[in-house]
Amino acid sequence: MKLAIFGPPGSGKGTYASRLQSILGTVQISTGDMLRETAKEDTELGRKAAESTKNGDLLLEDVVTEMLKQRLNRPDAKKGFVLDGYPRTIGQAKALEGFAKLDAVIKLSVPEEIIIARLSARETCSKCGAIFNKLSLKSKVPGICDKCGGKLFQRDDDRPETIRKRLKIYEEQINPILDYYNGRVPIVEATCTELNTPPEMVVNKIVAGLKKIGL
Repeated sequence: MKLAIFGPPGSGKGTYASRLQSILGTVQISTGDMLRETAKEDTELGRKAAESTKNGDLLLEDVVTEMLKQRLNRPDAKKGFVLDGYPRTIGQAKALEGFAKLDAVIKLSVPEEIIIARLSARETCSKCGAIFNKLSLKSKVPGICDKCGGKLFQRDDDRPETIRKRLKIYEEQINPILDYYNGRVPIVEATCTELNTPPEMVVNKIVAGLKKIGL
């Protein structure tokens, strides 16, 4: 089963994609993680990836597409995959069709107020970068990292006013992609309207939606 999952920041797409692995027998492929890993390698592609992460998005589209091609050639991806973070442009969507045909697209729908509540409760360790959440993943000692004892802080991009800007940018980027897939690939929508909805409930909705279209 070849899938791509779309959802705004804080929608839980990484969590759901990882849980779908064991249920569907697929592998989660996060292009963000893939880019960071490749940037550490002393290869031509690794150097391009490192340059892309330093200089913004000028080279990012071609670099990520090439990395994804190589990743999908690994044996574990032959059984199926869930793409998390790709495609991000119409160009990437068209490029993907050249080497992997999606069976369905998963669209996560979460109200803005829930996303703001989730993200604005996040705390990050100043030493090791571990992430905690005052709502769902509290540290044992308030303000202190469980893993290394570092101080926890709120990143600027997790403040409500910044989150709203991020959500607006996301909609502007992703809506054209979803419009492109509409009519080309089945779109399975999973909604989450409660702040503390267990991940299993949303994953079950996704699986039910996939079964409904025959996957």
